[in-house]
Amino acid sequence: MTNAGFDLAVPRRRDKSAWEALEATLRAGLTFHSCGCGGPGYRPRSTAEVRERRRAAKQLGLLEQTALERYDPWEELAR
Repeated sequence: MTNAGFDLAVPRRRDKSAWEALEATLRAGLTFHSCGCGGPGYRPRSTAEVRERRRAAKQLGLLEQTALERYDPWEELAR
C-alpha cells in the first residue's frame, strides 16, 4: 500500500494508459501531497508522457523523478 496523498485524482477504471502513468509516477517516488493551495505540481497522465520524460531524463542526465515532475521535460535544452 502506498500513501499517494490527498490530491490524487484516480483515473477511470478502463484507462489503462493513465493507470500505467500513475504506477510509474508512484514508483519514481512522486506523490500527490501538497499544502492544499496549489496541488502537487505536474504529474504525467499517459504512458506517452512517461516515455517522453524518461527519454529526456536519459538524454539530459536527470533523475527519472525530476523529469517526471516537469511540465516540459526538455526545459534545460532551451537555456
